[in-house]
Amino acid sequence: MTNFKTTALAGVLASAALTPALAQDMVFTSWGGTTQDAQQKAWAEPLAESDGLNVLMDGPTDYGKLKAMVDSGNVSWDVVDVEMDFAIKAAEEGLLEPLDFDVIGRDDLDPRFTTDHAVGSFYYAFVIGYNKAVLGDNTPETWADLFDLEAFPGKRTFYKWSAPGVLEIALLADGVSAEDLYPLDLDRAFAKLDTIKDQIVWWGGGAQSQQLLASGEAPLGQFWNGRIFAVQQTGVDVGISWQDNLTTADALVVPKGAPNKDAAMKFLARASSPEGQAEMAALSGYAPTNLKSPELMDPEVAKTLPDAHEDTQIDLDVAWWAENRDMLADRWYAWQAE
Repeated sequence: MTNFKTTALAGVLASAALTPALAQDMVFTSWGGTTQDAQQKAWAEPLAESDGLNVLMDGPTDYGKLKAMVDSGNVSWDVVDVEMDFAIKAAEEGLLEPLDFDVIGRDDLDPRFTTDHAVGSFYYAFVIGYNKAVLGDNTPETWADLFDLEAFPGKRTFYKWSAPGVLEIALLADGVSAEDLYPLDLDRAFAKLDTIKDQIVWWGGGAQSQQLLASGEAPLGQFWNGRIFAVQQTGVDVGISWQDNLTTADALVVPKGAPNKDAAMKFLARASSPEGQAEMAALSGYAPTNLKSPELMDPEVAKTLPDAHEDTQIDLDVAWWAENRDMLADRWYAWQAE
C-alpha cells in the first residue's frame, strides 16, 4: 500500500455513507482538518449561495481508492485535492478527465501549477516548525538542525508518506546545494535519515502534525506552513523558520468518469478564480495559485504567505517525482519498515 494516505477526518461524511439516494450536485474530496474547512468556506459555500450548487464534503484523499473507483467505473468523487506529482502521473495513466478551460479561466493561473488535467489548489511550503514553550531560546533555523541530536535531543516529526519533501530535506541537511538536488541521491538521503530514524515521529495528515507540535510530543520538525499558521491562531506559542522552505502546490483534479462533470467544472472555476484563491489564502495561510489574487488581499496577510519568502525558497521538482513515483514509493516504505 504505497501510494495513498489514510488519516482520520472528523466532521465530514465518509464515502461509505454516500448512496445514490442522496440528493447532491457534486462531491469534493480533500485532506480534512483546517485546510478542508477553508476550502469549504472559500469555494463551496459561495457556490451554494450564487449557483445553488450543493457541494458534499468527503475525505480523506486516498489515491488507491481513486484509482479503484476509476478502474471499476464506479466513481463517486467529482473533484479531488491531490499532490501535484500525483496529478501529473494520474493524467499519464488515464485516471483523470481533461478540464474545460472554456469554463475555468486559465490565463491568470500560475503555469507551474496548471496542466490540461489539473489546476492549483493552494501553493504551500514545507517549513521548520517548533514549539517555543518546549525549546525555549534554543530554536532550529535550518534543516540541518533537525538532524542535530546533540543540540536538539528528543523527538522530531516528518511527513510519513512517499512524496516530495523529506528526501530533499535530508540531502540539504547533509550539505547538498539546492541546484544539485535532482536527481535525488537516494543512498545519501537514506543514510542521513538513518542517523535520526529512531527519533522520528511520523505524521500522516496535517491535523496530526499540529497535535504533535502543539502538545510538544515532537517539538520540532517538518510542517506545511498553513498548519503552523492554524496552530498560531489558537494562541499556542509555536515558531517557524522559512530558511530553504520547499515549495509546491496541491492540485484539483476530476477523476475519469466523475458523475457530475459540469458541476465539477463550475467548482474548479470558483476554486481557481482570483476571489476564490484570495479567500482560500486568507483562511489557510497558503499562497494563491491565481496570479491576480494578491491584489485582492490584505497586504498584512499576503506577507505571511510562502510567496513572500521567495528569497529562501526551493521549488520541489514534481515532474521528476512523477516520473519516479513508483520506484521512490517502493524504496521509501521498505526503508520505513526496516
